[in-house]
Amino acid sequence: MDILGSAKSSNIIPNQEYLLQGSIIDPSCEILLHRLRGLCDNVDSGTETFNDHEMIFQIRGANMTTPIVFRARRALDHPDAPWHLRYVGQPEIGDKNRPTLVRSYIDVSTSNNLVQFLNEMGFRLDHEFILKGYMFHKGRMKITVSKVFLMPQTGNISNLEPLSDSYLVELSVVAPTGQDQLAEDMKMFAEQLRPLVQLDKIDHRRLHHV
Repeated sequence: MDILGSAKSSNIIPNQEYLLQGSIIDPSCEILLHRLRGLCDNVDSGTETFNDHEMIFQIRGANMTTPIVFRARRALDHPDAPWHLRYVGQPEIGDKNRPTLVRSYIDVSTSNNLVQFLNEMGFRLDHEFILKGYMFHKGRMKITVSKVFLMPQTGNISNLEPLSDSYLVELSVVAPTGQDQLAEDMKMFAEQLRPLVQLDKIDHRRLHHV
């Protein structure tokens, strides 16, 4: 735990995620999908879809003011596929002129006993949800349009309730540190999706106080 906390505070995790987010109401989603099919790569074979179950785990050390958060995700449509364990750091928001949010990011494939492993390490489930949607690629950029569903009880993936009447839209690139030109490319791509959706950098820490 001390080693992981030190790595987090020292920002030595090698990968960074450049991220822009927005939302679009349900009736306009199909128009956005049509535009993305025209702008993105390799859509001749059909739009890629996903149906994922994500679980958010937290652990808090004795000297930590904020917990360490890990995200465990599995593909419900592909039960034989590996689970994914993700760590997402706090966003770097010091440079207000930077076009995108930037945060530390690491993603690894794991065996299907990931949840048991996290519980035995002392992590506790904070919340979980289902993400259903569409995925596009434009060069190194990944664009997802997803509906967030609440689960009626832990582990129950039936009788799902949509969180809202809109879709979450995310534009992201995972790359080594220091490739800020990617952020400019993302900003230019995001401009092509206006006025359907406004993609912006969002400070998630502010949302916790709403």
